[in-house]
Amino acid sequence: MAWVLHVDLDQFVAAVEVLRRPELAGRPVVVGGRGDPTERGVVSTASYEARAFGVGSGMPLRVAARRCPDAFFIPVDAPAYEAASAQVMATLRSLPAVVEVLGWDEAFLGVETDDPDAFGRDVQALVLSECSLHSSVGIGDNKLRAKIATGFAKPAGIFALTGDNWYDVMSDRPPDALWGIGRKTARRLAELDLHTVRELAGADPGELADQLGPVMGPWYRRLARGVDRSPVVAAPYLARSHGRETTFQQNLTAPAEVEAQIRRLARRVADDVRAEGRAVSRVGLKVRYAPFVTHTHSTALTPSSGEVGGAIERAAVELVTRLDADRPIRLLGVRAEMVAPPEQPEHPTA
Repeated sequence: MAWVLHVDLDQFVAAVEVLRRPELAGRPVVVGGRGDPTERGVVSTASYEARAFGVGSGMPLRVAARRCPDAFFIPVDAPAYEAASAQVMATLRSLPAVVEVLGWDEAFLGVETDDPDAFGRDVQALVLSECSLHSSVGIGDNKLRAKIATGFAKPAGIFALTGDNWYDVMSDRPPDALWGIGRKTARRLAELDLHTVRELAGADPGELADQLGPVMGPWYRRLARGVDRSPVVAAPYLARSHGRETTFQQNLTAPAEVEAQIRRLARRVADDVRAEGRAVSRVGLKVRYAPFVTHTHSTALTPSSGEVGGAIERAAVELVTRLDADRPIRLLGVRAEMVAPPEQPEHPTA
């Protein structure tokens, strides 16, 4: 029988750092910024021991240090995580399965087996023996259910979510428990008096289309029913966007300085995009005002795989007009969203 397994490495970035520093095993570890909690920066990831103190991704490093004074802070080292990820994905590809990479620390496996639970245990054992990393495995009869199942498997466990137990597990959970629905969409659904997965699954598709759009409205309803027909594909992983951001140790207040920083970030993003030679459909600007209030703005671009550098920079600079010039800025970021190739849909197909 065909099954989908979602393999998710536990506390991946922190686990890689512990492999490099075995003396940190069992200690609270926080990875972020330049590893100095007295500087401005945010948590990229935290070990389970640090999470027990309320430390989480996106939290200011200074707040993390207050919550967990005994934590060991480590700077971000992206090349090390990329190398560890490559080893894991190569290990997964050695299995009799179709492997679809989702990012550094997760992948779908399409497998034919009569015992998906045993197959999942074999995957965990192989990744641990070859890469010294623990993983959680979600089992599903489609990608959507497998992905959601992994959340119930953590840490280092296995959980199956299929049509047989979908509503037993998911009915009373909020809509943002579904893969593909975030907090913003959940708030919009709450305005429509849809507060649970069951309520969304039973909503009128026509009304959802009227309120949320003819494509997205019915799609949210299908998510709530656990429906997903997208196949597991072995095509190489392609990022859907490239972004760069900088946290400033001193607030920016001069408009000219803000624009200069945005241009610098936009050029770095353009370099990343050029390396892939893909079309860009949207440019986004992220701003974090002091003390810690974040807003995002974006604008659409006519997709083009030609010279994108100037277009990305111009779009990013135009978005400056949406910023509040009277508020000091502690972080700026620029992101370019790229057009997905035909085999990589923008959203899970349902």
